[in-house]
Amino acid sequence: MDGTLLDTNYLHVLAWWESFLDAGYEVSCFDIHRALGHGGEELVETLVGQADDRVVEGHSERWAPLRERCLPFHDVAELIRATADRGVQVVYCTSGNDQDVEDFRRKIGCDDVVAAVVDSSDVEQAKPAPDIVQAALAAVGVAPQDAVMVGDTVYDVRAAAAAGVACIGLLCGGIGERELQDAGAVAVYGNPAELLRELDASPVGRLLR
Repeated sequence: MDGTLLDTNYLHVLAWWESFLDAGYEVSCFDIHRALGHGGEELVETLVGQADDRVVEGHSERWAPLRERCLPFHDVAELIRATADRGVQVVYCTSGNDQDVEDFRRKIGCDDVVAAVVDSSDVEQAKPAPDIVQAALAAVGVAPQDAVMVGDTVYDVRAAAAAGVACIGLLCGGIGERELQDAGAVAVYGNPAELLRELDASPVGRLLR
């Protein structure tokens, strides 16, 4: 959901940057952005080489008011409904917490056509481990070869690949097309609106055929 369906990534970068700074670490916004897609604890260890709960907790405090300002990307609701109308079971799959998921679902407004929701509380390991993708598959009883994931980071793509699921990459999270392709994305689109326009020709449409 983060960075794929909702325009959250750069606000997350700000919250992390301020939290790192207050904990005594100088970490660039560029490096933080590149690490988005990890779970919080994994992100901190990746960037400073050690666990530090102060940074994770600081991010949570700073992120909460910023979350209220996040909006879905253009045509997200239309994409979800068009996908569901074609007979696909739509699952929200996110590393966010319960408060994030509740807020995001309300803003998108498509709960009536969403088959299941899985979040960080449903898994032991964060992306790029495949746990959350496997949890999404289990939630609707679908085999990996009968699913397509949509994500915006290389960690999304790698998690999907580790679970045996094809992944569509979106550029709206700020990661480049070549990087998503090199990670294993089977197709790349600019944003949800572009994917909606190309839906029937996309891996989603090919899966249905």
